[in-house]
Amino acid sequence: MAVAVLMAALWFAALAPTSTLAQTTSTPANLSANPSPATPQAFGLEVRSSNEGIRDFLTQHLNLQRYRSLSDLDEMELARLLRDADVQARELLGTLGFFKPTLSWSQDKSGKNASIGNLGLVLVDVDPGPAARVSELQWQWLGDVADDTEARAQLKAIEQQWALPVGATFSQDAWSQAKNQALRQLLAERYPWGRILHSLALVDEPNNQVRLWLTLESGPAVRLGALQISGAEKYKVTQVERLALLPVGQVYRQNDLLEAQQRLVSSGFYDSVFVSLDAEGSPAQAPVKIELKESLRQKWVLGLGVRSDSGARVSAEHTHHSVPGLRWRSVSKLSVDKDLQSLSLDLLAPPDSSLWRLNTSVQFEQEKRGDFQVNSQRWRAGRIQLGERIDRSYFAQYDAARQQGDGQGALESVSGNLAGTWRNFDSLPFPSRGQGVGLELGAGVTLGPDREPYVRWRAKGLALLPLGRTSGRLAMRAELGSVISRDTSSLPTTQLFLTGGDNSVRGYAPNSIGVQQDDGLTVAGRYLALASLEWQQPIRWRSQRTDWESAVFVDAGAVANDTGQLQPQIGYGAGARWRSPVGPVRIDLAYAQALHQLRLHLSVGFTF
Repeated sequence: MAVAVLMAALWFAALAPTSTLAQTTSTPANLSANPSPATPQAFGLEVRSSNEGIRDFLTQHLNLQRYRSLSDLDEMELARLLRDADVQARELLGTLGFFKPTLSWSQDKSGKNASIGNLGLVLVDVDPGPAARVSELQWQWLGDVADDTEARAQLKAIEQQWALPVGATFSQDAWSQAKNQALRQLLAERYPWGRILHSLALVDEPNNQVRLWLTLESGPAVRLGALQISGAEKYKVTQVERLALLPVGQVYRQNDLLEAQQRLVSSGFYDSVFVSLDAEGSPAQAPVKIELKESLRQKWVLGLGVRSDSGARVSAEHTHHSVPGLRWRSVSKLSVDKDLQSLSLDLLAPPDSSLWRLNTSVQFEQEKRGDFQVNSQRWRAGRIQLGERIDRSYFAQYDAARQQGDGQGALESVSGNLAGTWRNFDSLPFPSRGQGVGLELGAGVTLGPDREPYVRWRAKGLALLPLGRTSGRLAMRAELGSVISRDTSSLPTTQLFLTGGDNSVRGYAPNSIGVQQDDGLTVAGRYLALASLEWQQPIRWRSQRTDWESAVFVDAGAVANDTGQLQPQIGYGAGARWRSPVGPVRIDLAYAQALHQLRLHLSVGFTF
């Protein structure tokens, strides 16, 4: 027993966080792990187990598979190979945490399969037995983290969030992942040069238990030093410093460097950015290296595409990163399709020390809203602050809209507005969990003969809830909005609400759900309510996760001029999601319950 325990201990001992179980087998050059079906086989191999994962794992990794194509194999040599295979199978099961398996080997020589030789079909029945569980976990901390009172919360969080606690089922993969997670948490804050000094998993086979030891060495605590910026030529170094927002003396946090890198990339001034800590610097103030590749001062982007809702679309976009005399960035866009023709200009100032930026824009549109074509314009001026998780803005806005065919002229309004978005998603643009909340609030007055004050607000939320490794996630979306005013007849229709389309109620055309007039025509309304529930499920191929997911969903949305008249329009269906190189691609086929018809929806990208 002592020998078995010692051998198991040596088997699972690891000296680095990425140490893995490995075995090297000398195999003749003419052997193939997966012989062609047309090649006659000396014997066949079938692994039988009630556990599908174990069956597939052994079938894939047993070295015995390599010898099936040897035409001169005899019974004596096969018996030797089966003894070796039994040892290897038990070792493989040990990596999954099964140390007391029962294996039964047999041969079927009935000759039912003509492609199998005289040695017949080798059968192995596998009963893995109970999985071993962790019985003890011992931590040891070395370096500054052991005595640094400011790091106690970090140390405690690593221990509390340990992924393989006492009582958990043990496996080599889970052990490696837990160690790597603990190391990542150590490296994420204060200690970028930490390492796993020693790790050991000691197997107590008779009791089917595993005892774990882990020693983490933190190295010195690190604070940020001066920025070392390279590649800043066309745009000022002060702009890089403001966007990076990494003050000297700040405690090192890996996420701060990643957010600085994202801010620089999102600014549009740089094609590529790499932010890193100088490993040769003093821990007291380690220099931060920022390597830049600046964008071209001017850029044209021409596009030709198709949307399921509005057909073919052509677009053109021009960006100037430093307008002469103004030094602001300008973005001009032209977009034309069947339902929407849009022309816009956006001017954005360089950020100040708090990352606030002056912003002004103008937009002209002709769009189908409800059953009417609407010509509109919007002028805006204010300030905006864009962050990794939070976007904020405040601005003054002028709106004018003319609804063709209603016999009225253009309706106008001016308003003051606040807007904010909070995001907490695990990864973008392909999030798998997290939440997001957005809020818009405005107050204004119409500019007609009878000036009518109004308040407009709109709130939206998105939550992604994982259901487990293989069960996918739920995506829950909701949106509410209203216009508070005594009379909205003189308010531009662009300040009212419509819904329907790709990102609202699928199965219906964009802006087709609104208030039904007595003449049967649809117009925008004062109140909006929207909800959606979607189940997204990974698609697997040969037990491996692909870049595709399936989805089933139900959407409901309503627009009315009175809350008591909100009657939801429902759409439901199924679709697919693809993690494409240009972002998430959604393909949905939805059934509009009120219209009794199907509609295809295609969209690219994740925005919130």
